[in-house]
Amino acid sequence: MSTVTREPASVPAHQLPTVPMQEHALGASTRPFPLVRHSLSLAKRSLIKTWRTPEALIDVTLQPAIFLAIFAYIFGGAVAGSTHDYLQFLLPGILAQTIAQAAISIGVNLNTDLEKGIFDRFRSLPIPRSAPLVGAVLGDVVRYVIVTMSTLLVGYAMGFRLQGGVLSMLAGCLLAVAFALSLSWVSVFVGMKARTSGAVQGIMFLVVMPLSFASSVFVTTSSLPAWLQGFVRANPLTHLVDAMRGLFLGGPVAGPVLWTLAWCAGLLVVFVPLAMRAYRRRV
Repeated sequence: MSTVTREPASVPAHQLPTVPMQEHALGASTRPFPLVRHSLSLAKRSLIKTWRTPEALIDVTLQPAIFLAIFAYIFGGAVAGSTHDYLQFLLPGILAQTIAQAAISIGVNLNTDLEKGIFDRFRSLPIPRSAPLVGAVLGDVVRYVIVTMSTLLVGYAMGFRLQGGVLSMLAGCLLAVAFALSLSWVSVFVGMKARTSGAVQGIMFLVVMPLSFASSVFVTTSSLPAWLQGFVRANPLTHLVDAMRGLFLGGPVAGPVLWTLAWCAGLLVVFVPLAMRAYRRRV
């Protein structure tokens, strides 16, 4: 007896069961805003790294205390007539100087990660290519907040008193953090271009130091030599210091705040694309 083999009846294509499409192993997620989501996840990684190495915050937390003590107690009487009066003038300047210097570390850390091959590992993950860079910058914002709050606490313990109210204080703090975030992209760009982390630190030091001392951080602009006043008035750190003095102590606010925001926008417009381009070429 012969066996009859029957072929299965063909099923129309429109009746075939559908199988959900899997995400490509190396592609971006189909969920909305993958860059934002992955950047925030990697920012959390940076925060955990900072939490596990709190000694990395020693310089940015102790430096404002040291600078306030040195300049207020040693030079306060000569500059302003009394330590208390000079402290009121000095603290916004020290805050601006310290938070600008805090923005240097992001470029140094990113350059170190490049040398260690950490970004090569990120390339094998199903995340947007720029997410590790954006996440590192966002994670560094916490350092800027810590710097701002620690400087205000030290100043308050030494005798500094706010005159503008809580909302003005918060506005001044947010402005300082925004400026540091904008300046950090300069450090990121240098970190992507420089060959060593030491070179990054040296280059950024040459950028931040002239901005700090050729500004209204320690003295009023009018007390400086006439040939230097033009640079001081154009200095973004001067605008930030004047804005915080107006918000913390009372005084002109609109002009300095607008100039500071304009500088923040300009730094972002110029250096974010440059940093991203350098990052894609380096990684």
